[in-house]
Amino acid sequence: MIEFKNVTKIYPDGTNSLKNLSLKIEDGEFLFIVGSSGAGKSTLIKILMCEEKLTEGSLIINGVDISKIKYSKIPHLRRQLGVVFQDFRLIPSLNVYDNIAFAMRVLGKSTKEIKERVPAMLDLVELTSKGQNMPHNLSGGEKQRVALARALINSPKIIIADEPTGNIDPEMSMDIMRLLNGISQRGNITVLVVTHEKELVDTFEKRVVTLSDGEIISDKTGGYV
Repeated sequence: MIEFKNVTKIYPDGTNSLKNLSLKIEDGEFLFIVGSSGAGKSTLIKILMCEEKLTEGSLIINGVDISKIKYSKIPHLRRQLGVVFQDFRLIPSLNVYDNIAFAMRVLGKSTKEIKERVPAMLDLVELTSKGQNMPHNLSGGEKQRVALARALINSPKIIIADEPTGNIDPEMSMDIMRLLNGISQRGNITVLVVTHEKELVDTFEKRVVTLSDGEIISDKTGGYV
């Protein structure tokens, strides 16, 4: 599903953030990406989301080489991605239901589809009773569940979770990871989780790719290096 082939990213200031990186991620795989600050994790995710262009090499997503993709095709590609951020990025003026529905409305989905899909997502993330709540009335863990529901609402093939537990407590962190793991297993969805949290990585015993100075220094199943 996803394959980085000899990818190099050099920024205009000369920073070499990724160095001849090759990585293949299978359909439905659950993968942790770890490494210290400056290791290249954020650049890898930005390239995957088409927010940055690679300097050399290629990136294949579902058979499409995004290094050669036309700018007009990027929005369609991004619809295959569901993204969960550390800072939630909920719309403060919308309630939980409408925050999730918003992701469908921007794609022109019908009211009927929205009314069917949003309650199902609320049930999946165990927030059925919170649909009318405003974001400021939610805990950090609840906000991240809303963000996860929004990421899933349009049935993406890939979920990217960028430090999804950075702003929530350890117990809630485990809950979010269990949800992501269950979603991956039930829906054959590829899940990439960028994290610094060693305990989470060690607990779930998934494939772990460790970056350092723009290169992969470890790729194994099990705990944090």
